[in-house]
Amino acid sequence: MRTFIGDQEAVSASEFEELALGFETSPIGLDHELFVGPPHPESVKDRQARRAVAREVLRELHEAAAGGDEVAAWDALYAKNLTRTIPLTQPTAHGHRAALRRAAA
Repeated sequence: MRTFIGDQEAVSASEFEELALGFETSPIGLDHELFVGPPHPESVKDRQARRAVAREVLRELHEAAAGGDEVAAWDALYAKNLTRTIPLTQPTAHGHRAALRRAAA
């Protein structure tokens, strides 16, 4: 038996769920995790790689904006501001926590 949602055929249970309920993230636009970071702790090497890619994407957006692409200009502004945010789940170093506990006592 074949299952369709609209004109799309769902070939697996997860695809059926995605087609029926929609996407968890917006299908078009910037990858927020690229500029903010993942919700889980990442290694130093992974962070460096992610930030290098984010800088390259931001550079390309600025180039497109300079060429007259207004959407790229807004995306560049948004991405630049995303890099300035601090994730609420930012991991804290063990030594820093101990110092905070001592200071609070």
